[in-house]
Parts: sequence; C-alpha cells; structure tokens
Amino acid sequence: MNYKISKSDSVFNGIVFDIKVDEIIYESGNIGRREVVLHNGGAVVVPVTKEGKVVFVKQFRYPLQQWLLELPAGKLDKGEDPLVCAKRELTEETGYTSNNIKKLGAIFTSPGFCTEELHIFLATDLMPGNHNREEGEYGMEVFEFSLEEVRSKIVSGEITDAKSICGIQYLELNKS
Repeated sequence: MNYKISKSDSVFNGIVFDIKVDEIIYESGNIGRREVVLHNGGAVVVPVTKEGKVVFVKQFRYPLQQWLLELPAGKLDKGEDPLVCAKRELTEETGYTSNNIKKLGAIFTSPGFCTEELHIFLATDLMPGNHNREEGEYGMEVFEFSLEEVRSKIVSGEITDAKSICGIQYLELNKS
C-alpha cells in the first residue's frame, strides 16, 4: 500500500449498510478520498431439485423498480454464519429446506466501493414446505428451470442479476 489513512468519518448508519469516508495521504504527499459502503454480506443459494432443475424467485427490486429473476438470497445479520443465512433464505423465499447444503465459493459484489461479500451455496435433496416471506417479499414467485433454460435466460437478458449468474457459474464449474 502506498498510502496512510489520515482521517475516517462515519457519514451514514443504516439498516442495510453504513457509509464511511476516508481521507488518505499517498507516499507522494497527494491527498485522496475514499467513500466506502460497509455491508455485512449475504448468502446466495443455488437450489437444485431431484430432477436437476434450478429454483429461482422473481422478486421486485425497489432501486430498479422492476421484477428480477434471482437465486434465493439474503443479507447476513452482524456476525451471522453464512450457512445459517443460506438455510433461512432458502426456506423463507422458496419454502424448500435441505440437509445437504455445501459452500461453492464467494464473490465481492462491488469491491471498488463496497465491502459486501456474498457466500454462494449449493442446496440439493430439497424438501418442499411453506415459505416464510418478509413483508417486502410479498408477490414473489418461485420458478424451476433446467440449466439449459437458465443459460438461455442469461444470454437473452432475462436473468441479469450478477449474484445469480455467478451462482450458476459456480454450479457448472463444480459439476465434475
């Protein structure tokens, strides 16, 4: 690193994330500013049925004011084990449970300004049940697609959610 932090200010404390602004001084003497979104991270689940279909949800995303096809996912509570979060979100959004969940990997969503890390899990041996959606998830629909259908929806732009595309890539890379 060729800089030192000279000042760090918390400028926003929210429910989903906080924001800090750091003033840095480079070894050259130049001063820089870094705005950082602090996020607890989250868990993403790639649920695969016995028939080999991948379970997606169609969820309204307020910032975009549109519905997106996504893998089930949710944010971590502070200090929460990502596996606990993955199990909760799988049931909450789809109604499915699984005793066979394994971690496939993790991604940083926007490392240029955000600390959010998403842990991606594969869930198999799915058992159907009742979902337990939060108020903001009402209207959410569950869909099951073959991998071929998912690939087609990614190429056509019907699936544009980055965490879902990464989850499918992890699934495909771990098939062997």
